[in-house]
Amino acid sequence: MGFFKLSRRDAMTMLIFIALVLLAPIWLRPFGAAYPDLLQKFAIFGLFAIGFNILFGLTGYLSFGHAAFLGIGSYTAVWSFKLMSMNVIPAVFFGTLVAGLFAVLIGYVSLRRTGIYFSILTLAFAQMCYNLAYSVLTPITNGETGLRVLQDDPMVIDGLFGVVQEGSPIGNFFGINMQGYPAFYFCAVMLIIGFFISLRIFRSPYGLKLAAIKSNQNRMKYTGFNTRPYLLWAFVISGMYAGMAGSLMAVTDPLAGAERMQWTASGEVVLMTILGGVGTLIGPMLGSVLIKYFENIFSAFNKGALHDVFAFMPDWLENLVVAVVHPFVGEGWHLTLGALFMVIVIFLPGGLMEGFRRLSRLRGRKPAK
Repeated sequence: MGFFKLSRRDAMTMLIFIALVLLAPIWLRPFGAAYPDLLQKFAIFGLFAIGFNILFGLTGYLSFGHAAFLGIGSYTAVWSFKLMSMNVIPAVFFGTLVAGLFAVLIGYVSLRRTGIYFSILTLAFAQMCYNLAYSVLTPITNGETGLRVLQDDPMVIDGLFGVVQEGSPIGNFFGINMQGYPAFYFCAVMLIIGFFISLRIFRSPYGLKLAAIKSNQNRMKYTGFNTRPYLLWAFVISGMYAGMAGSLMAVTDPLAGAERMQWTASGEVVLMTILGGVGTLIGPMLGSVLIKYFENIFSAFNKGALHDVFAFMPDWLENLVVAVVHPFVGEGWHLTLGALFMVIVIFLPGGLMEGFRRLSRLRGRKPAK
């Protein structure tokens, strides 16, 4: 029971987080981000970033290969659908478990080095996994086409219980199809569970040991403290988060492809964590929401949409504003994200959370007499 015991402050943090996540379809509506597909991405990549932060934020070990576990989780979940059942519970369970097993192997080798050498090792492992999935293990991964659930797949457990699906197989939670808002709320529950576990790790003696390793690992070794088991467990837990996020991708769309293992996906979660705030509880989630919002909302603003937005202006001013704004939206949304990333790294090294802390201090500062 001690694991579930929270301080008053942490309990309040959990309640606020649960309310924000479950009410996201309401408060995100004015921002045009309340549709289910985007909400699912917020939850899935938020979970991915929260898990990555356990490794990077607490220990300072920067992995460039976490997308490997994302892809492994997706492939495992799809094979769970194909072989056993379209029920999402076994898919998420086995996707998380298998990703954790691979994390043990990769972490055991990679953690023999620190700093940039550790980062390069994880990147190398991720690219090896990508190439294996793309070209070598095509009987298992279906190569560049991707692995998809088919109507004639065995689905042994569904067959035993007489469960029959018409049309394209869709993941379900005991009869509730994982599409639209039901799929979002399933992902949201997984996100809440993941955030709770992360909160408990941050507040636990184990989390304090990881923070001490980040502060000065050599000093801890000089005292006779063996840091490797703690680092390996942090790596494995972080990999399991990524595996769960990958399995949720397969839950919302029963397809797995090698592109989820690309180095760009690993770089994306690094950006999410840095933008939100490394080593903070909420920061990685904020970073993931920001990046996915840019990717899905800003990228949709083409010239026609911009003309509609600024139609209230005189024609000459409307054309001028559209010409200035257009390079930063639509296909150029990466330019806006890059500029925002530069501003945050230069002026707010602690990410968005540091900005919020500065604002709260300014509001709380009493005026001089």
